[in-house]
Amino acid sequence: MKRCMFVDDSSVIRKVAKRILGGPEMVVIEAATGLDAIEMCAADMPDIIVVDGALPDMSSTEVISRIRAIESPVKPQIAICLVEVDVGAIMRAKRAGAHGYVLKPFTRPQLLERFRSLQAAA
Repeated sequence: MKRCMFVDDSSVIRKVAKRILGGPEMVVIEAATGLDAIEMCAADMPDIIVVDGALPDMSSTEVISRIRAIESPVKPQIAICLVEVDVGAIMRAKRAGAHGYVLKPFTRPQLLERFRSLQAAA
């Protein structure tokens, strides 16, 4: 079973993502801050991580870099979640170790398609 982490300070975004993605093939875990996400990844690294582009406690690139620095046999696919296409933010996230991006607000078909492409790249 795949494990996905959604890192977003909005409980609504996390709950919607969990409702869309959660099921028999994927468990969705939630983190409200970058620090929570890093601590959770250090304990048990998920397969896919979606990091909000505007977290209250640290930059998304710092979260991605710190997760990438954790020793783990699992090498997660990471995407940054943005409210608009920001090429600079996407490139900074990719340099930090992200594989792509997701735009919010997202629809069920958009999120499922993005996750298919992230899983295919794994």
